[in-house]
Amino acid sequence: MQNMKEYMQKSELLKAIAHPVRLCIVRGLIDNQCNVTKMQECLNLPQSTVSQHLARLKSAGIIEGERNGLEVCYKVVNEDVRQIVASIFK
Repeated sequence: MQNMKEYMQKSELLKAIAHPVRLCIVRGLIDNQCNVTKMQECLNLPQSTVSQHLARLKSAGIIEGERNGLEVCYKVVNEDVRQIVASIFK
């Protein structure tokens, strides 16, 4: 039987992607790396709102950002989340 710590970690991943905007961001980032401006245009949300969602995903270890000059390009780095999203959107 798996230990409770592993269940807690998996639960935190699920909570992080449970918000519709964050789920949309993750699904989009699985297909394409992109920056906040592109996400903001796609989601039609203020930059500050998108940045808050990105911070939540980043703190959960789901995404990482790579700086390129003034721009930060985000990508999904958590394989469990990739599999979860793939199974939701078959």
